[in-house]
Amino acid sequence: MDFTAVGKKIKELRKNSRLSQEELAEGVCTQAQISKIEKGDVFPYASTLYQISQKLGVDVNYFFDIGTTPRLDYVQEVFQQLQILRRSLKFEEMMDIVRAEEHNPLFIQNNKNMQLLLWHKGIYLYEVKKDLDQSVKTLREAIDITNIKGRILQERELEILLSLGAIYFNEDIDKALAVFEDIRHHLQLLPHLNNYAIKTRLLYNLARVLTRMERIEESNEYCEDAIKWALHKDSLYLLGELHYHIGYNLELLNNKKRALEYMEKALIVFELQQDTKYIPFIKGRIEELAKQ
Repeated sequence: MDFTAVGKKIKELRKNSRLSQEELAEGVCTQAQISKIEKGDVFPYASTLYQISQKLGVDVNYFFDIGTTPRLDYVQEVFQQLQILRRSLKFEEMMDIVRAEEHNPLFIQNNKNMQLLLWHKGIYLYEVKKDLDQSVKTLREAIDITNIKGRILQERELEILLSLGAIYFNEDIDKALAVFEDIRHHLQLLPHLNNYAIKTRLLYNLARVLTRMERIEESNEYCEDAIKWALHKDSLYLLGELHYHIGYNLELLNNKKRALEYMEKALIVFELQQDTKYIPFIKGRIEELAKQ
């Protein structure tokens, strides 16, 4: 653990927050202790570090990552780029980044960072190479590289499992449902969720599976739960997709008036997000429903 790197980051965040050492220390420890922590002379107890993280507005795991990962800023930038490309369905560009980094010591020497590359390589193998077996094998390897058998799956591992479930959705609906139910089990056991989008994605994918199984009413219940969750967490993530999926379900139930209402809501969300990839399709569906 690099105590100096953690101390420097605490000092940087404290100054950015315009807090003095005394103000950061208040209710946590002494000013002298904060000074020693920032200099890297000592490393705080986990409880102290947690309180400091809360005052500075960051997740406590951020400090542990800094202390164990050289050039964390570079790794985070790689992750952000991969995430953007994955969500934009730009799989070839995503794989270019994986190839560029898979021999980088920052990734080779750190299982969590290597997991990131394996995750996106597994997606690429299915989406571009159409190799289901290798894709599943790679995604399972990505989970196993950090997971200890018998331990609750952590957030990154659950995200990878969500990708696996999405692949099975196109290949074997029963396996997809089993994966999503497994994710729900682990999610319920997590004491705290940092990435709220994981639960949103899970509920959305469960809804899609249930629609495929012609369990339409249950599907809509999951969509409604996901919308409530997203709004509660002030997140627009998947809000457009969820409203469209309810509209699609209502169309299957022959309730075209309400289907149209939900599709129009979906269109508004996508327009607000400036997410153009679905807008022409939804406008076409709205026009079709309006004519019926």
